[in-house]
Amino acid sequence: MLTYDVDIWSIRKRSGRPKPWELRWRVGERPHSRSFKLKPQADGRRAELMAALRDHQQFDEETGLPAGELMARTSPSWYEHATGYVLMKWPRAAAKHRASIAESLAVVTPTLVTSRRGEPRPAVMRAALYQWAFRAVRSPEGVWVSRHVVEEPPAEIRSALEWIAARSLKVKDLDDPSLLRPALEAISLRLDGSKAAENTTRRKRMVLSNVLRYTVEERGLLAANPLPRVDWTPAESDDEIDFRYVPGPDVARALLGAVRDSGPRGKHLHAFFACLYYAAMRPSEVVALKESDCTLPPNSPDSVQKWGELLLGESRPEVGGGWTDDGMSYETRGLKRRKRGATRTLPIPPVLVHLLREHIAQYGTADDGRLFRAARGGRVASTEYCAVWEKARKAVLSRREVSSALAAVPYSLRHAGVSLWIKSGVDPAEVAARAGHSIAVLYRFYAKILKGGQQHSNNLIARALGEGDQP
Repeated sequence: MLTYDVDIWSIRKRSGRPKPWELRWRVGERPHSRSFKLKPQADGRRAELMAALRDHQQFDEETGLPAGELMARTSPSWYEHATGYVLMKWPRAAAKHRASIAESLAVVTPTLVTSRRGEPRPAVMRAALYQWAFRAVRSPEGVWVSRHVVEEPPAEIRSALEWIAARSLKVKDLDDPSLLRPALEAISLRLDGSKAAENTTRRKRMVLSNVLRYTVEERGLLAANPLPRVDWTPAESDDEIDFRYVPGPDVARALLGAVRDSGPRGKHLHAFFACLYYAAMRPSEVVALKESDCTLPPNSPDSVQKWGELLLGESRPEVGGGWTDDGMSYETRGLKRRKRGATRTLPIPPVLVHLLREHIAQYGTADDGRLFRAARGGRVASTEYCAVWEKARKAVLSRREVSSALAAVPYSLRHAGVSLWIKSGVDPAEVAARAGHSIAVLYRFYAKILKGGQQHSNNLIARALGEGDQP
């Protein structure tokens, strides 16, 4: 128990003892004492206790120590504390967030050490932290524990964990905010040493900030969060999409045709890729799309030009079996950055209506109503649709274009779809709503195209002003 009720008495000499100089003090109801060989030693310790009183520190009744000394003595290492944070967050965190926490802490933790002597290779240390220390599994008793506690890791992984456990800084050392600078520098770089994307740096810094806030507010291991005291700004980077590599309408349609013509698997995934382009859906949303989510006009001559509608409410992001509760390689969850149970209504053009209707007629659906599935009925893996996409790129693009970043990944079709909407003059708020973006995100990623439409807006305003000025 901590208290301000403290008395520090004068030093007394007890002759005939190996340590004759005795310092005595009282904390609450409990007396404490410590003996020294020399009087200057006792005077020095008494001065330390008096300084703690002048600093308005409370004292611990059981040990007699000032709060600052008690914290230093009982402070866990950063590695121990970070592991505890992961286990605290794990039960309620989404799989993607679990992986993000582990990735961020695997970058930060190797920088918070007392010495780098004998440091394991970076790749080994990263694997040890990311896959073993900061990844939780259930113990035989059903409790979440670090993976290395219940599974035997390879020898080099075990050695790396022992090294970091022995050399990790104490949490109390982070009262010196300068010790965090190497961690901040590390999160601003990619594994190859090049500059990381701004949103990646921001995400990892947020994880570090959250751990430190937990350190202060819940654990009481630090008096204040030291991160704001570090004079550090991440290197500037551009989140804006490089539209040199976003396929235009002609190239996008040619790529979709090449997917269809690439073989049986490509034909099955033709409508999958069409959803990325014509509806600007995320792959995680397309793999979760069910027949019941689709409102399609009747298949009749009178309805050829009618639009349909999708009601999206689920996504299945691919994350890896080590981060999900059930060991599946994906997680079934709600829409990105929306409350659980939220939905998004998405109008779809006649061309996509036709493709979806044709797909359902030819392939049917999975048992749970999903339109797109792997050969064995599960989620379509990214490795599968990326292989189909790469084959289509080689069929449509020149050799130079194939070696470039033009339409490098299937997600490029989503960028192409959103870009087409903006260039067509659709209101940015409507574009953001259909794409499942916030307005801020839309302007950050598509600023060049949005600025390109300003002249048209200026002409409309000038025309209206001119008409108003007529006598």
